[in-house]
Amino acid sequence: MNNTRYPFYFIAAGLISLLLGLLCGLLAGFQYLIPEFIKETLPFNALRPLHTFFVVSWVLLTAIGGLYYYLDQNSEAKSPNQSLIKTHFWIFVLTGFGIALSYLFKNFAGKEYLEFPSYFYFPIVLGWILLGINYFKTVVPSFKNWPVYYWMWATGILFMIYHFTEAHLWLLPYFKEHFVQNVAMQWKAGGSYVGSWNMLVYGTAIYVMAKIGNDNRYAKSGKAFFFYFLGLTNLMFGWAHHVYIIPTAPWIRYLAYGISMTEWIILFSIVYDWKKSLAKETKTAFPLAYQFMLLADFWVFLNIVLALLISIPAINLFTHGTHITVAHSMGTTIGINTLILLSSVTYILESNNGLVVVKRIQIGIRIFNISFLLFWLSLLLMGIKKAYWTHFNQALSFAQFQDGMHWFYVLFVLFGLGILAGLYLVVFELLKNIKKQLV
Repeated sequence: MNNTRYPFYFIAAGLISLLLGLLCGLLAGFQYLIPEFIKETLPFNALRPLHTFFVVSWVLLTAIGGLYYYLDQNSEAKSPNQSLIKTHFWIFVLTGFGIALSYLFKNFAGKEYLEFPSYFYFPIVLGWILLGINYFKTVVPSFKNWPVYYWMWATGILFMIYHFTEAHLWLLPYFKEHFVQNVAMQWKAGGSYVGSWNMLVYGTAIYVMAKIGNDNRYAKSGKAFFFYFLGLTNLMFGWAHHVYIIPTAPWIRYLAYGISMTEWIILFSIVYDWKKSLAKETKTAFPLAYQFMLLADFWVFLNIVLALLISIPAINLFTHGTHITVAHSMGTTIGINTLILLSSVTYILESNNGLVVVKRIQIGIRIFNISFLLFWLSLLLMGIKKAYWTHFNQALSFAQFQDGMHWFYVLFVLFGLGILAGLYLVVFELLKNIKKQLV
């Protein structure tokens, strides 16, 4: 078996994880409507971590697969070690099976978002260390000429190892014995963990934009590096807006508020400038990759507006713990990260002449975008109703409140079906085209 196939295996595993994540999310949505739906087999407390696990796996596996592929294509760097890529792949896949089984058997021995037993920490970190060794051995010889995406990938890898380790500090007696520190550390690690994979994803976005435009100057520009350092600052300190409600020092809240206003504004500016600079023939050379990147830019804009609002402490007091927070995370994970990664996958296939503009993909994109916009808006409305009930209408019992939300849940599930249908059309076509690359 040709080991150079493994970047495509990472991407295929990521796409399959996306399908499974969407399915688990939809099944969990049905339980809002019909509480007894498959409750004995797959209760909500198993579906939620499964949904989170598969969606995060989609982001990480696809970003890693793209990174390995791009390293192998870059003439400025030597080829990565294929044996290490193969080892990394099987460690992650086997660990993924183990985590999924632990959730199916309701073994939740971890913390929020990382509910799996803590012994899975070791193979996961080993996989990231192997990626780090492979990455730095490959690109260090060209260190002086690194474009910004090399810096972003390097930072993402190192901080994933650091913050994933930090997320398991709760196992130490000190954090077990101090509740406030325990919660603060867990939420801090979660926020920075997301910031770390954003470095991988946004680095991929800048790489793909540079290659579509056949112009690497922007990736070495002052503006691109300003965005990098801004993103790094967000990664290191932006987590603090997650802990507004924890009794921490006031300066942490003020710092977080200022930082959280910045990052996506620069990303939006970068994509906007890139879009203006492209010639018409360049856009048609990679039509699907270009289309996905434009959709990602649209969702960056929407999430800038929402993030600015919910980062204001007075508003955050009302929105925290409501569906508005879910809308923010879904807008980021699906609206930005997923569309950037789909742009990356389609760019790889289009550059290998392995993908033409398939009608099903175009239909899937339209169904997805309309459904996701309506889904996102329904989450905002549900969040507003929850905030109003929590702070101004507690005379209404929780059961009565839930009954009043019934039709919102119907819309939530209906639009979720649309997201699933649209992305399934896209993903199945991409998997078929990846299979052609491996023959």
